[in-house]
Amino acid sequence: QVQLVESGGGLVQAGGSLRLSCAASGRAFSTYTMGWFRQAPGKEREFVAAISRSGDSTRYADSVKGRFTISRDNAENTVYLRMNSLKPEDTATYYCAADTRWSGIATTKHWGYWGQGTQVTVSS
Repeated sequence: QVQLVESGGGLVQAGGSLRLSCAASGRAFSTYTMGWFRQAPGKEREFVAAISRSGDSTRYADSVKGRFTISRDNAENTVYLRMNSLKPEDTATYYCAADTRWSGIATTKHWGYWGQGTQVTVSS
């Protein structure tokens, strides 16, 4: 099992930046594919980004490509999401997720473990 705790959310103006962190504890962090999802009020949870166990492969939703960067530090058991050029439509609760597999990463049902979420609000 793995436990996930997100941090780094907050209120930011449009065009600004934030870096989210997700600290993992439990089973060896490097054995997990890690991902970020987000959920806005009244909407379904959607895929944002994912990173492979070693960090050599990443995938992004089209809506965040070129603006967001996912990275991980296996020595620190942490995955990050750097968010630049934020837009009001990026406002959501952001969730960290973990699973041992890579295939199917864009679907919520793929992921076995979830954090509690951190709120990101982008003002216009």
